[in-house]
Amino acid sequence: MRETLAVFRREFAAYFATPLAYVFIVIFLALAGSVTFFLGNFFQRGQADLEPFFAFHPWLYLFLVPAVAMRLWAEERKSGTIELLLTLPVSLTGAVLGKYLAAWAFAGVALALTFPLWITVNYLGSPDNGAIFAGYVGSFVLAGAYLAIGACISALTRNQVVAFVLACAICFVFTVSGTSIVLNFFSGWAPRLVVETVASFSFMTHFQAITRGVIDLKDVVFFGSLIALCLYANVVLVEWKKGS
Repeated sequence: MRETLAVFRREFAAYFATPLAYVFIVIFLALAGSVTFFLGNFFQRGQADLEPFFAFHPWLYLFLVPAVAMRLWAEERKSGTIELLLTLPVSLTGAVLGKYLAAWAFAGVALALTFPLWITVNYLGSPDNGAIFAGYVGSFVLAGAYLAIGACISALTRNQVVAFVLACAICFVFTVSGTSIVLNFFSGWAPRLVVETVASFSFMTHFQAITRGVIDLKDVVFFGSLIALCLYANVVLVEWKKGS
């Protein structure tokens, strides 16, 4: 745990030592506000909730989170600092966890800075604050899932652009796998079990269930197992690639 915390502090401080953190936060807040008020018709709906706010989070994270994750290992390999990192008295697992948790905490800071929307909706009406809190929890976990995939892909290459594109593509597949377009494609020829399996991998389906205020065990297990699997793959890939 000490190893993980040491890497966490180093990585988290590194975000705010460069303009990257501030640029990401400003872009995220600007986009989140724009889609909520203009595309989500926040005021026109006349309802005291944050549904228009959370509805667009999967699409915002689809591009913004891989932009954060792409540098986690690709930059270390390109600059050659990965050798220095792995020679420190830190286990590979501790390094992977520390870098991932720092990036996840950074994404959490950006999400937490949207709190004025929560204050606004309470000022305008009497919302279900329990559902809103669940939505924030779901959004944070969703960001963690995208980040875990992005970190895993970043360990595959030293090119950040390639890591970004591949992560976006894989995250897109997970995002839309539960939509009617994808399911209709499989339902024409695949068995029902296959169709249900494809639908069960949809980030949208699990995230929307949480934003309604229902934190189901299956949704927790889905995101938790996905993050754990990606982090395990991250460790394996870094070990495999560290000599190249």
